[in-house]
Amino acid sequence: MIIRMSGSRDGKKVAIIGASGYTGAELLRLVAGHPHFSVALATGDSHAGIRAADLYPNLAGSYPDLVFAPTDPATVADHVDGLDVVFLGLPHEASLALAPSLVGRVGCVVDLSAAYRLRSSGAYPRYYGFEHDQPGLLAEAVYGLPERHRTELPGARLVATPGCYVTAATLALAPLVDAGVIANEGVIVDAASGVSGAGRAPKTNTMFCAVDEDFTAYGLLDHRHTPEMEEQIGARLLFTPHLAPMNRGILATCYARPAVGSSVDSIDGSILLEVLRDAYSDEPFVVVRDDVPSTKATLGSNAVHLTARYDDRTGTVVAIAALDNLCKGASGGAVQAANVALGIEETAGLSAVGVYP
Repeated sequence: MIIRMSGSRDGKKVAIIGASGYTGAELLRLVAGHPHFSVALATGDSHAGIRAADLYPNLAGSYPDLVFAPTDPATVADHVDGLDVVFLGLPHEASLALAPSLVGRVGCVVDLSAAYRLRSSGAYPRYYGFEHDQPGLLAEAVYGLPERHRTELPGARLVATPGCYVTAATLALAPLVDAGVIANEGVIVDAASGVSGAGRAPKTNTMFCAVDEDFTAYGLLDHRHTPEMEEQIGARLLFTPHLAPMNRGILATCYARPAVGSSVDSIDGSILLEVLRDAYSDEPFVVVRDDVPSTKATLGSNAVHLTARYDDRTGTVVAIAALDNLCKGASGGAVQAANVALGIEETAGLSAVGVYP
């Protein structure tokens, strides 16, 4: 049930715990094209004993013989010593239970759940329904958004991969807050995600007949990504997510008021774009566009497409971000952060070019 593969130039071995879910399958896809990584362990919990190629035919060429191992702690503990990276694609509380036994035994643990994303444990009972009992690891975890936390990532033992919605909203809004262009209160994030964001497990509200030809809001007023967004953007905001009838993608349309006494003398669309371009001038995966971004342009890539406008009629700043929720919004962002943590080229195994049409 365990596959050990050769072929990476410098033999960096990774484990993907929870590899049978959508983010796990995306990690397998990305690692297959990574010049340094190879899979040493892939677990599948309820899919243990099943070939990855049977569950995900797109992986058949790279993983013809990979069979998902059990996710139980004993199996994981027996096979992680000496690994360079362990990716955790598990539910929040499962990651919380497993991570302490891995940190320090492997080069870097990259958690795709929310178990270590927040700065304070106080929000976990309200937004995630459990008490966080690991203040030490929570304080140690580095937030895995290189565009905002790159200098903290090299050598990190534990990386918390951002939420997909949070990645989009943060990259769209944080530079405008930093520059003093927009107010840090009264911000609205209105975002839509593809159905894959709900995970692989079948749910009545994500079945084809439920989502096809439908568009609906959910998580009104108290979505769990709200405190994470507020921490990373530095603004008090209202977040409303929507479920869109597409497989992948996030489009976040964000609204804000100009800051009182703004550092920018006269706010207009060109100033906003200039702030974003200055912030991301050296970023390999951020594209600031004059035209309106679309989710399709980012499909399968680690890219984020951004734009911004100012409506002088209503005095409103509009910032828009598009990304692939499974790639840059989850597994691609996790690989990018792992690359930085390990000191290899940040772009390794990742593309800024989407699949179109």
